Amino acid sequence: MLSLFLSLAAFAQEPPPGGPPHRVPAPPPRNLKLLQPEHLMETMQSFRVALGVRCDFCHVQGDFASDEKPHKEMARMMIRMSHEINAKFPDGKMHVTCYTCHRGAEEPATHPAEAPHPEHAEPHP
Repeated sequence: MLSLFLSLAAFAQEPPPGGPPHRVPAPPPRNLKLLQPEHLMETMQSFRVALGVRCDFCHVQGDFASDEKPHKEMARMMIRMSHEINAKFPDGKMHVTCYTCHRGAEEPATHPAEAPHPEHAEPHP
């Protein structure tokens, strides 16, 4: 509730004098092998959240087209994998995303978290 109030307060502020700052348009993306340019930024943001990382986890700072970092090719392999899995569902919906496994972590968990020891467990009502 507080975040909603703060976001409303931020939007209600007067713009700075002289109008909005002039933004230089971003250059068109290069070296796209799997993703569509019209959905690129929203897709990148979803990857960032799903893995809990920043852009430079997969990208070379200042050269997003570079394939120098191995995480970028791993991401491509994972994109292919999720596309293959989702293609098997007859309803055409996206059932598997990066978040399905990663849940905000760089490495997906491959087993459940260790259960607390019985002496530390909460009693059942």
